[in-house]
Amino acid sequence: MILKKRKIAFLTGTRADFGKLKSLIEITRIQADFEVHVFVTGMHLLKEYGYTLIEVEKCGYEHIHSFANHTHESTMDLSLAKTIEGFSAFVKAEKPDLIVVHGDRIEAMAGAIVGALNNIRVAHIEGGEVSGTIDELIRHSVSKMSHIHFVSNGKAKVRLIQMGEIPDSIFVIGSPDVDLMLSDKLPSIEKVKSYYGVDFSNYGIAMFHPVTTEIDNMALYAETFVDSLIQFDQELVVIFPNNDLGSSFILEQYKRLEGNSSFRVFPSIRFEYFLTLLKNASFMVGNSSAGIREAPYYGIPVVNIGTRQLNRALHQDIINCGYGKDEIIEALSLAIISNFEKEDLYGQGKSDQMFLEVLQSERFWEINRQKQFIDIGQTIL
Repeated sequence: MILKKRKIAFLTGTRADFGKLKSLIEITRIQADFEVHVFVTGMHLLKEYGYTLIEVEKCGYEHIHSFANHTHESTMDLSLAKTIEGFSAFVKAEKPDLIVVHGDRIEAMAGAIVGALNNIRVAHIEGGEVSGTIDELIRHSVSKMSHIHFVSNGKAKVRLIQMGEIPDSIFVIGSPDVDLMLSDKLPSIEKVKSYYGVDFSNYGIAMFHPVTTEIDNMALYAETFVDSLIQFDQELVVIFPNNDLGSSFILEQYKRLEGNSSFRVFPSIRFEYFLTLLKNASFMVGNSSAGIREAPYYGIPVVNIGTRQLNRALHQDIINCGYGKDEIIEALSLAIISNFEKEDLYGQGKSDQMFLEVLQSERFWEINRQKQFIDIGQTIL
């Protein structure tokens, strides 16, 4: 007999983290013992990035709350402060029993801060990973502000233990986006091409994000990146970067692709549609985590540029290169003639079921909200 529904608040700030959270939202919202709320903010509310709040609303969730967190200055610190303000008001009104955040964005940090300071359990999805730039600082900070961790693999669990987290609070469930990647519900490539007007038969995908710690060079990096794509002269689906500091340099360079029949440029693409495009692509180029996490499942060659994914880029299908035009073109030339086996790196597509099983156990709700630091010498791995 269900005495009280537990209220779960999922926080999403980008098209990318929504793709990671979606299967977890879907499986919990149909359970009689949970009431699911989705707090939508960040890039979802920006028209220049496709206003992807619409895509969340299309999912038909009963409780969707939207909040525009960007200031006129649009700097990460002020956006963080505004997100804390908006999410704090939401939490005080809805009083969730659990807050679920993902990854390494400022929205996740805001959710973890608000939860911790209001004595509400915070669950962090995909903590314990390494990448680089400001993202890694944010991800580890979110982990330290969270009470519970749902990680993608054993290595991530060990890193969290190194950070002093309690082993019993860490659950290995794989990467939730793999649930969608391996499902039979992805749209057909014909449907995706028709929907987005992509008439390419043989194409690559380009996604290039700013590196905030290299902001002084981002204008040059963006120019060189676009120079390389134009000179390489292959058909490409190009997707806008995230809105971190330096994104304006990339967007300015993308204007050079307007009117070029070899390119289709989009502010955003629905996650399921993106996965279908990726699955059928010949290669991927840029510095997106999609090239590190999703592409290996499909065996897609990836040209990984620069330092943004430096500590992650270890898989066989990844061709690393620097920011120079000649380096990028050489790596692309290698990518289009390469073939790789598919790799199972982050689970087998059952993250949602494992997540639900943990949430439905009484032990989960007994995890102490009083954080403790466990010295590594006291830990049994």
